[in-house]
Amino acid sequence: MNRVEFTNLKCRTTDKEFADVEYCVLKAVNRSYKYASVKINLFKVPITRVKVNLGLYKRMNGYRPFLYNVSVDGCKFLKNRKASPITNYFFEFIRENSNINHSCPYDHDIIVDKLTTEKVNHRLTKVLAFPEGDYMIEMHWMAQDVTRIVVNVYLSLS
Repeated sequence: MNRVEFTNLKCRTTDKEFADVEYCVLKAVNRSYKYASVKINLFKVPITRVKVNLGLYKRMNGYRPFLYNVSVDGCKFLKNRKASPITNYFFEFIRENSNINHSCPYDHDIIVDKLTTEKVNHRLTKVLAFPEGDYMIEMHWMAQDVTRIVVNVYLSLS
């Protein structure tokens, strides 16, 4: 049976006057239970225009693009999630553990709280099965057409 394990999590801001990363952590409760938590503090609210570029990479002599690289208007997506099935597939990873559950405007900090490998494991092995290997999901979060935050999630599927 395939298993997903978080191997690393990196978050960085490109504009500290717009937003900053309060925390971006992987926490190991025990050998088999890990979770990821992220909190982004937003300083210039309300945010009325959000775009997200999401790329999936597989490690093969460095990380190489693998299957998906999509950009989506976040505000339109959250009004009609069926319009972008690929984005919705990845959004379902965090939907229940996040406060990114409504359309624009955003006038609060962004939180993903205690996202477990169990949630990701189900989606990567049952919903749409991926081959074994090391992966990186890279997300560029843009507001007003400028990249503000970059989040990299590294995971291993074995």
